[in-house]
Amino acid sequence: MGDAQTRLQQLGKILALEARQGYEDRAMIGGLESFVTKLSQDVGDPIAEALQRHIQNYQAKSHPERVDAVRELLDVLKDLSVEVSVPEIPAEQMQPLTSDAETRAAPSTPSEEVIAPPPSNFEVPGLDATINYAKGVGARREKALQKLGIKIIEDLLIYFPRRIEDRTQTKKIAQIRDGDRVTIVGSVRAMDTVKPRPNFEILKVAIQDGTGILYAVWFNQSWLKTQMKSGQKISMYGEVSHEFGQIQMSNPTWEPAEQGLFTGRLVPIYPSTKGVQQSALIRLIRDNVVRYKDRIEEILPEPIRKREGLLPRSEAIASIHFPKSIKHFEQARNTLAFEELFLFQLGVAMHRSQTEAVEGRSLEVENDAFDEFEMALPFKLTGAQRRSINEIRKDMASPHPMNRLLQGDVGSGKTIVAAAACFIAIKAGYQSCMMAPTEILAQQHMNGLKDLLEPLGIRCGLMIGSLKESEKREIRELMKLGMIDLLIGTHALIEDSIEFNKPGLVVIDEQHRFGVIQRSKLEKKGENLDVLVMSATPIPRTIMLTLYGQFEVSILDELPFEKQIRTYWISEDKRHEVYDLVSKEVEKGIQAYVVYPLVEESETMELRAATQMKEELENTFFKNFNVGLLHGRMKEAEKREVMQALRNKEIQILVSTTVVEVGIDIPDASLMVIEHAERFGLSQLHQLRGRIGRAGQSSLCFAIGTAKTDDSRARLQVFQEHLDGFKIAEADLEIRGPGELLGLAQHGLDNTFRAADLIHDLKLMQRARSEATLYLKENPDTHLLKTFQHRFGDSFELARF
Repeated sequence: MGDAQTRLQQLGKILALEARQGYEDRAMIGGLESFVTKLSQDVGDPIAEALQRHIQNYQAKSHPERVDAVRELLDVLKDLSVEVSVPEIPAEQMQPLTSDAETRAAPSTPSEEVIAPPPSNFEVPGLDATINYAKGVGARREKALQKLGIKIIEDLLIYFPRRIEDRTQTKKIAQIRDGDRVTIVGSVRAMDTVKPRPNFEILKVAIQDGTGILYAVWFNQSWLKTQMKSGQKISMYGEVSHEFGQIQMSNPTWEPAEQGLFTGRLVPIYPSTKGVQQSALIRLIRDNVVRYKDRIEEILPEPIRKREGLLPRSEAIASIHFPKSIKHFEQARNTLAFEELFLFQLGVAMHRSQTEAVEGRSLEVENDAFDEFEMALPFKLTGAQRRSINEIRKDMASPHPMNRLLQGDVGSGKTIVAAAACFIAIKAGYQSCMMAPTEILAQQHMNGLKDLLEPLGIRCGLMIGSLKESEKREIRELMKLGMIDLLIGTHALIEDSIEFNKPGLVVIDEQHRFGVIQRSKLEKKGENLDVLVMSATPIPRTIMLTLYGQFEVSILDELPFEKQIRTYWISEDKRHEVYDLVSKEVEKGIQAYVVYPLVEESETMELRAATQMKEELENTFFKNFNVGLLHGRMKEAEKREVMQALRNKEIQILVSTTVVEVGIDIPDASLMVIEHAERFGLSQLHQLRGRIGRAGQSSLCFAIGTAKTDDSRARLQVFQEHLDGFKIAEADLEIRGPGELLGLAQHGLDNTFRAADLIHDLKLMQRARSEATLYLKENPDTHLLKTFQHRFGDSFELARF
């Protein structure tokens, strides 16, 4: 490779000359492409292929494309550890990367930072041009950027950093202390590579600044040695440590001291992927922000922008990438967050207005008839239930389809409110259906609603997957003939073979457990049906305004009785004491749950599992009790048998997986032990706990677990301290973030919003919603609806329940 290496070093010098001459293809007689083509024959594949790809049609390229081609060739040489002298551009050819006077006054910088001016006849493509037209993007980088969702030039400009890292603090070596994260500037004094063991190299570089010496250490990056020269002045950022009596930085970020792109400033940190390094993204975005800044058009109407005190859009985009200060970054983020929330809420408002314009059916019930329903209830409605039912009655009586979300805490009585809605539709002459996520819950709804509604003349049916085909066929026939008023079931309800005679209302319980397609198929069982969806637990307000923006919302913020559940987070070494207490309590006549995260033991996780622990517990602590087992792998008939035995108190202790999480209602259950509690999400823990104390009795919940992360520790602490589902929902959002809460990734919200923060931007969301609603009312045909469609497209449909 010796001759080839020499030839490649020669190419490096020629490329440097080409850059100094302004990329005019005068560095070699006969042209640069001809020289590289001949050189490729000496170096062999695959190097030759890479060189040829970047130099192809060099003479015909525009000026910016030549700059990119030379940079790509220099990158290839660097990857091959060829020592490259990065050329400096004469000052008269330089173009500043920002418009700040301070930047214009800065000394000349290496070519990676600058953009040589294009020829006067060069036409810059528009923001809607595909990303391969962006400055600095070749075929290889284009593919990597597309994996980030960057398909056009505008996508690159609005690929916002996930955070800003403050690297502005610069210190002398003599001033730095252990643990400091600082920038230091000094000269390279010595370099050494050591190999303590096979496949492990350490590069150690001594940096001196006149006040002391710091040793920069890189692991398995010995190629960096070719990038630095003795005596070169460099700038480094990293965390300081004292090792072996020396001041060190491990794997610091570094650059030539005069560059000032990655150190000594506020540096954007981007969500990236394999094939696009942070440094490459920063250069790409900076180059293209400069090129396109003047082409960035305002989206927000000027009166709204001024009313909200927002920055001009071009300034906001430039500043979110390269802010002058943290305050400046927050101003930019606030502006761009408001913009995307405004556009999203514009789509929500459009959807709402379209729904309100649709002709539906008026489903009314006389007060006397509804009084009959209320008198049949074995308890008195809470104020919140009565308020929610009145809101639903008003919606159903209107000539437009109802689209309402009913949310409330565990045990707040959502099912009775849903039953009232079904009663109204049926008394108005229409059929209703209720879809639940599991057969156990569907069967439970069937049992409860049949007891309540059949004495009122309402015929109930059950459609679940485990029914015999003959039973399903009979249900389908009765539905088609209108001889079933209320059909309760699971996803089996959405089968094409099920036809309604006169559909009026769809109720979807535990809605977040269903996919968008499942819900839409059920809603399409009839034309413009009334829809009521129920949330398992309270929903954080920002999520509600986003995912449920098209819904009217009823909130059950009142419980039939005060919860009397005491919760304790217990360490694993106290497990025996917990089970001793469980035995004593069960002897008094209560029923208990013991919940495990797994069905069977796993070889990869040291977790106790339901199947094995059921046998162990009934042979140790619970010898004198009937212990049952319930998990998702059991046949539906087996599950029904277990649940019936539990209701009949034939089972005193139920060992279960999270299958009991969803809506199981055993009034006498007063004690729960949750094993490996650190493995559960906060809302899941709250749902599990909701299975006890359902008759208002004093109850105990023990969460046994070892918190190994800050998040799991925070979850268990919140779970122990709070019974209020609304507070738990907000805490869950804070801990887990919107990407995981309620499985939001499946709804597109993990990357729908680039600047907005669904955890902290509630007030911004509310203002954006208010402005969007008013603006659409005054401008129903606004062109911004096209901007909304372009920005959010299909993700809007996925991001809505």
